[in-house]
Amino acid sequence: MEKMAALTTIHTSFFPTNTILQKPSSFQPFFSTRLLGLPLSSSFSVAKRLSSFTSRPIKCSVSEATEPKAGEKKKQLLRRGDVRNIAIVAHVDHGKTTLVDAMLKQTKVFRDNQFVQERIMDSNDLERERGITILSKNTSVTYKDTKINIIDTPGHSDFGGEVERILNMVEGILLVVDSVEGPMPQTRFVLKKALEFGHSVVVVVNKIDRPSARPDFVVNSTFELFIELNATDEQCDFQVIYASGIKGKAGLSPEDLAEDLGPLFESVIRCIPGPRIDKDGALQMLVTNIEYDEHKGRIAIGRVQAGVLEKGMDVRVCTSEDSCRFGRISELYVYDKFSRVPADNVEAGDICAVCGITDIQIGETIADKVSGKPLPSIKVEEPTVKMSFSINTSPFVGREGKYVTSRNLRDRLYRELERNLAMKVEDGETADTFVVSGRGTLHITILIENMRREGYEFMVGPPKVINKKLNDKLLEPFEIATVEVPEEHMGAVVELLGKRRGQMFDMQGVGSEGTTLLKYKIPTRGLLGLRNSILTASRGTAILNTVFDSYGHWAGDISTRDQGSLVAFEDGASTSYAISSSQERGQMFIGPGVEVYKGQIVGIHQRPGDLSLNVCKKKAATNIRSNKEQTVILDTPLDYSLDDCIEYIQEDELVEVTPTSIRMCKNPKLARKPR
Repeated sequence: MEKMAALTTIHTSFFPTNTILQKPSSFQPFFSTRLLGLPLSSSFSVAKRLSSFTSRPIKCSVSEATEPKAGEKKKQLLRRGDVRNIAIVAHVDHGKTTLVDAMLKQTKVFRDNQFVQERIMDSNDLERERGITILSKNTSVTYKDTKINIIDTPGHSDFGGEVERILNMVEGILLVVDSVEGPMPQTRFVLKKALEFGHSVVVVVNKIDRPSARPDFVVNSTFELFIELNATDEQCDFQVIYASGIKGKAGLSPEDLAEDLGPLFESVIRCIPGPRIDKDGALQMLVTNIEYDEHKGRIAIGRVQAGVLEKGMDVRVCTSEDSCRFGRISELYVYDKFSRVPADNVEAGDICAVCGITDIQIGETIADKVSGKPLPSIKVEEPTVKMSFSINTSPFVGREGKYVTSRNLRDRLYRELERNLAMKVEDGETADTFVVSGRGTLHITILIENMRREGYEFMVGPPKVINKKLNDKLLEPFEIATVEVPEEHMGAVVELLGKRRGQMFDMQGVGSEGTTLLKYKIPTRGLLGLRNSILTASRGTAILNTVFDSYGHWAGDISTRDQGSLVAFEDGASTSYAISSSQERGQMFIGPGVEVYKGQIVGIHQRPGDLSLNVCKKKAATNIRSNKEQTVILDTPLDYSLDDCIEYIQEDELVEVTPTSIRMCKNPKLARKPR
């Protein structure tokens, strides 16, 4: 009881009710129950952290950071009060892009009668089709004479490299969290990176209008996550805003939302500091993003750290102290509302776009021509999955694609590295093979889809994990997988994850819909091909999310596919007569009248091992007259997308990618003799 009383005293002093930045009242029971459930040492370490708040009123987390530290260099860095640079980060589907839409509309970026599509920041065709953000993008709004530069970021962990590099451009983040799901794997990843940079955080509990919203639990879980990630006392003292992005409303409590996003904008201006700049120092600008324009060429995007950047000025481009070259700024742009606007000069602290340096790369510094020095380069985490790319060797090569040679393929892959920092490309075992490494299967699949739309024709092998060796011990990447699944399908999902060497470390109910949230630590190998299997086991109701955790000891052998493939053993066009007998052996990928070639995978065998079939066989013509033609009933063929095909193939199989078709075939170099 004494411990409970002591902790309650801490809680009430930690969350005074007479301040606009108050925490929800639900924190008191949260700490009393959660802390006393911890081991004794953990309880007191957290309590000690909380007790540090008792001696001062709550302020925004930036209040300490704005004061110059003792012993800082004599030339003090100033803060700009008229600019805020923020990134909006969150887990996938928590509503970042929709929230940006509302912020743009309410700051009168568009005319009242202007037609604006949903998720306007997702401008890429692939982003709109998949409903996800792939590339980080800049925009800006003006609120009460303060310019707010906003960067919308991807939510998938595979595109974490995009988030890591743009954190160099901002001083604070809006951490958007779903009001039902709470912090998810990618929430943890992006928050960890932001805290490492020392950024201020404003937590936005989004989708507060959902029927099963549980804002108290979400805020408690977010605070717990801050402590787990060793946030400072100032960072733990975050502002919470409750919002509905789709309705364009926000407020300081879930029951009392304003009619607009005013409370959100006020919190950004009050709780996120302006950029700290050296206005009179030598020019420095770190390039954190690159775009390409047919007329202007390469456009480098970044934040001016020191000095003033002017149109037409000569600059030094540095990669390190020893490696520098010279260039000239031909065009200079700043972000104003939803477009780039020409500017004659840009002062330190603002985000701008620069043209004129044809060979500029991400991570390089644009510096003063005479006394400029490079800034620290951008570092992103290592890739965990690799796939082999090779030229198309099928009989159908050159029919549909425009770029088919190994030189075309090589140039395109190495060009991708200029913008995609989290990706690596290496030459393979042969001159026409290249090994592409990325953060995950989706990361590489997006590259494949983009190349396909550009007219490239090539083949890709199955994804493989990148292992490491430490002290002669084999280590492999592990990921944290969270699965949301209805209770009636939980058994099948648990069994499936267990077969793939997954270890459950948490299970809890979510909301009032009878949904269970499972958390597993699982080898990346076990995740390859898992998405389709989980959807099958849960009848399409499960939601799987993953994020890289760490390298661990080799978990043992994993069987990812129990069934073999049906393989065509001759070239030709498929017939109804042949498919009607072939479909008894398994599920088919093709219908009648489709051109196939020897070695092409035409279906899934119902048993282990591959089976060769003749899907081009025609019914023998005889001179016996029949009274009636035989009616053939064919099953609907499986329609596999690019992602499905890459999940399906195994070691001795390839995916043939062309602008109009996606086929699978056996790898002739590794072909096992089919039955």
